[in-house]
Amino acid sequence: MNEIYLTVTSDQTGKRIDSWLAEQIEGLTRSAAQNLLANGAVCCNGHSLKKNYKLVGGEAITVTLPELREVDLTPEDIPLDIIYEDADIIVVNKPRGMVVHPAAGNWSGTLVNALMFHCGDSLSGINGEHRPGIVHRIDKDTSGLLVVAKNDAAHQSLAAQIAAHTAHRGYEAIVVGSPRLDEGTVDKPIARHKTDRKKMAIVEGGREAITHYRVLKRYRGYTHMAFTLETGRTHQIRVHMASIGHPIIGDPVYGLKKDRFSDIGGQCLHASHLTLTHPCTGEKMDFFAPLPAYFTDILDKLERMQ
Repeated sequence: MNEIYLTVTSDQTGKRIDSWLAEQIEGLTRSAAQNLLANGAVCCNGHSLKKNYKLVGGEAITVTLPELREVDLTPEDIPLDIIYEDADIIVVNKPRGMVVHPAAGNWSGTLVNALMFHCGDSLSGINGEHRPGIVHRIDKDTSGLLVVAKNDAAHQSLAAQIAAHTAHRGYEAIVVGSPRLDEGTVDKPIARHKTDRKKMAIVEGGREAITHYRVLKRYRGYTHMAFTLETGRTHQIRVHMASIGHPIIGDPVYGLKKDRFSDIGGQCLHASHLTLTHPCTGEKMDFFAPLPAYFTDILDKLERMQ
């Protein structure tokens, strides 16, 4: 069994324990938190807590997690679009529709399965056996650049760069409507949605999230935009653009339900640019991934609509 120790802060007073646990433990849903509570796995001062318990502040909470089910990950001969590779890092252009690492419901066909086949044992182990080499992620239906660490020293360097905002990630997307400004910044905190645990939302008191945007070209009813991130929150660009009234086209979670491009199979979002310092040589490196066919096809359609 694996135990996690948490302390309730004064600003969390009044929250339900199940919702709070889902916010504190990465990957834990509210329903999973309720199962833990029902099984007596969440305790305070030796007493198990119920799912409707409301926090009073200052509690020392112990969560006993069950042993993870052993899953043997299988290397798979899946083609990789490799932008750059050396002994320390590998930069790949992930296709749309590919999950980055295995998890419940996606134990095969992921980027990790492909990397395991390509790299063998040459992947960092810091993130555990289910996420070897993975330093940062992009959503399943977001295409584009990811840097993967081949050893622990490279992983630590890259993770530190991302945390210090010295590694820069650039994205392109097509959004609904036409933003008033040609460039600007969305600075709104993001946290897990209070009722839909699969979604993120703008939440007062959430984690800081800053997105800079720039208009590349305006079309009739749509805009091609570029983004750079100061932070890397889950679904950050998608949530921020929806919050200012310009959701990304095709976004099944935060986008319009009915739109000319609502059935394109996922959000039109591409991680096109990555800048980092090589963890061994100290060299500044810039990587670019051209827009994929699904993205350029939509731009062609918008050109014809002009």
